[in-house]
Amino acid sequence: MMTPEQKFARWVRVSIASFLLMFVYFIVADIWIPLTPDSTVMRVVTPVSSRVSGYVAKVYVQNNSVVKKGDLLYELDATPFNNQVEAAQIALAQARLTNQQLDAQIAAAEANLKTAQLTAQNDKVTFDRYQRLGAMQNVSQSDLDKVRTTWQSSVQSVNNLNATIHALTIERGERDDSRNVTLQKYQNSLEQAQLNLGWTQVRAEVDGKVSNLQLSPGYYAAAGSATLALVHDSADIVADFREKSLRHTHVGTDAAVVFDALPGHVFRGHVTSSDAGVLAGQQAVNGELSEPETSNRWVRDAQRMRIHVALDDALPKSLPTGARATVQLYNSEGPFARFFSGLQIHLVSWLHYVY
Repeated sequence: MMTPEQKFARWVRVSIASFLLMFVYFIVADIWIPLTPDSTVMRVVTPVSSRVSGYVAKVYVQNNSVVKKGDLLYELDATPFNNQVEAAQIALAQARLTNQQLDAQIAAAEANLKTAQLTAQNDKVTFDRYQRLGAMQNVSQSDLDKVRTTWQSSVQSVNNLNATIHALTIERGERDDSRNVTLQKYQNSLEQAQLNLGWTQVRAEVDGKVSNLQLSPGYYAAAGSATLALVHDSADIVADFREKSLRHTHVGTDAAVVFDALPGHVFRGHVTSSDAGVLAGQQAVNGELSEPETSNRWVRDAQRMRIHVALDDALPKSLPTGARATVQLYNSEGPFARFFSGLQIHLVSWLHYVY
């Protein structure tokens, strides 16, 4: 029969042994079967905005609507954009008409040039004849000067017409419409107006679910200002572990995931990647000296690093972005590690029924 003192001493020894056993277990488990409750379901969220500003004419979706890529989300009033397209079309047609008028002016100037060249040639022949007659004293000096002036005027007319044709040719530009600068300018304006008209219809860029819808007919949507969020279908599970727990973790390491929203269910997965770092390790390039970390604490906080986990099988139901999860890694292939890790993650999944 044990005395009370002996019973107390036995319980003390049992407690110390249990504490040491648990202490050793947690140290080993943190290395080979680490577990973290700091895990979240993340989905890419795309802010949706119009590329042009305008008043909303019609909204085709509502909050939590499931959409496919290319589905129409909402539409802006297209009246001012239709007017811009018509104005650009008129400007392009006017530019083509102007080129046709320039072609007619060039043709007329070239015809006048041929006439002026013939006139200048005839005036030159007359001037040469008068020069010969003047050398023989058969014409007066005034008649010779008059003929010279007439010939010089004809030559000047030819030069003026050449300059006019050159200027008209430059203004006309290339004969090929695809290379004509003026026509290309108005063609680009028309295409931009048509593009803006097409942008009045805002469509989904990816498959997903509509969230945080903030517009209705009559609402003024500014270009680039988000009016709703589109949550992608594809999910990514991120888990934050203490960095020393990831010493034996690599891409492809097996993992088990438990979701708070699905208690009692353990899902198999694997590590797909790990982040290059965390914000604490980012140094701003601002020209200032570095600021060493100062702390008088004896025990410092462990740094956590982020890894990404993908499930091997699809979830029975879609979880919203931000859903909480618990992730356990299998850094060891040993049977004992697998056994205890299975007990550990299943215990966590059962506890989710009550907390």
